Amino acid sequence: MAKITYIENNGNTHTVEVAEGLTVMEGAVQNNIPGIDGDCGGGMACATCHVYVKDEWFDKINKKSEGEDDMIDQAYEPNKLSRLSCQIEVTTNIDGLIVHLPEKQL
Repeated sequence: MAKITYIENNGNTHTVEVAEGLTVMEGAVQNNIPGIDGDCGGGMACATCHVYVKDEWFDKINKKSEGEDDMIDQAYEPNKLSRLSCQIEVTTNIDGLIVHLPEKQL
């Protein structure tokens, strides 16, 4: 298990334990975290699980693929710390990960 902290745009914070092998998006959906929709179920076919990864964690999570980069372009206000949470694999190495949620998902 890894503790993941999701910070909503309004500042509300949710810290939950997510099982290893799931994704950060699956952890949010299973724990009813508002602000991550995951409309495509993790198929990288939408950008409704867009998050901003805290800078100090960005190099500790798995690298993004070219396809993810293309999909992030469709997200609301992407930046250099943007990731699709369906593509972030949960491992014990990311215990304590903090992600910020955008103002809205498109």
